[in-house]
Amino acid sequence: MNALIKAFILFAIIMSSSFIYWRSKNELFADGFLKSCIQKKVGDAGAQLDSTHKKQQYSIHGPGIFFIETSDRMVLPSLVTCSIESAARTYPDRPVYFLMKGLREDTTISLTSSYRAVSLLASLKNVHILPLRFEDLFQDTPLQSWHQKVNPAKQRYWTHHVSDACREVLLWKYGGIYMDTDVISIRQIPVEDFLAAESPTLCSSAVLGFRQHHPFLWECMEDYVKNYNGDIWIQQGPLLYTRVAAKFCEMPNFEKVGDAMCSSFSYLQPKRFFPISYDKWFHYFSVWDKNRDIFNNSYALHFWNYMNKEQRSVTAGSNTVAEYIFKKYCPATYDVFVKS
Repeated sequence: MNALIKAFILFAIIMSSSFIYWRSKNELFADGFLKSCIQKKVGDAGAQLDSTHKKQQYSIHGPGIFFIETSDRMVLPSLVTCSIESAARTYPDRPVYFLMKGLREDTTISLTSSYRAVSLLASLKNVHILPLRFEDLFQDTPLQSWHQKVNPAKQRYWTHHVSDACREVLLWKYGGIYMDTDVISIRQIPVEDFLAAESPTLCSSAVLGFRQHHPFLWECMEDYVKNYNGDIWIQQGPLLYTRVAAKFCEMPNFEKVGDAMCSSFSYLQPKRFFPISYDKWFHYFSVWDKNRDIFNNSYALHFWNYMNKEQRSVTAGSNTVAEYIFKKYCPATYDVFVKS
């Protein structure tokens, strides 16, 4: 019996050591890959974040692709990293801005910190990591007075609703495209001014694009303040855009016309960004069928992360739709945070 126990203990030690070696080897691979990404960034000595000095205005120069993080988190899920990397690769000649509320003046980013995802993003040539300061952003817009009066602690969906406000102001002030951080870009959007339909009767707030000072955006900011209700989740997002768009045109019949024009902007059909609808979100984690590409008419893919209550993640070797998308459109994210 003693010999059997000793043999079992020895086996356990060997297996534990093998696991530690395997994990260390993969972590070394990930760090090595990340270092190589950083070293390849043209014009940078390393993964340098844009200045976070509190007196400096946003370093935004012209229209770009905008992502925002309205919580204080700095440790990012791989889906967020993939969203931003895919946009940087899809739009290589355009700046991609990632504004983070949690970015402080004394924030240190390194390979040994917990912020390896931010470090990877900062290593991409056209990605700019910036601080998100609400009081500066909302200045000189209808949202300035609202922000000065609202109490975030009493708002049920604060991070979502303040995010809705930020995207309107960013596009009004600078122009470009806004995307949620669970939207994966797969090809360039061919129009400048557009809304995206989530369904035949509802407009989405996950992706939208407008030129600087487009009148639709000013209408949205005024409606935001006038009809603000912190207890309804989609009140300041999809419902707002649906309300305001109704002032410009009727909701198109997408089955007949596909994409449509609504006054001075395009109204894009649901398949452009939502080929998998919200109630079928789990299909992203089903087995990929290479003979049935349902994304041929899409510009980007919304992963419906708020529906993923089970916290499903992309797994290497799973051969799922999500793994296929990560491999193809955000390979650095896949190699560093999924494969390893």
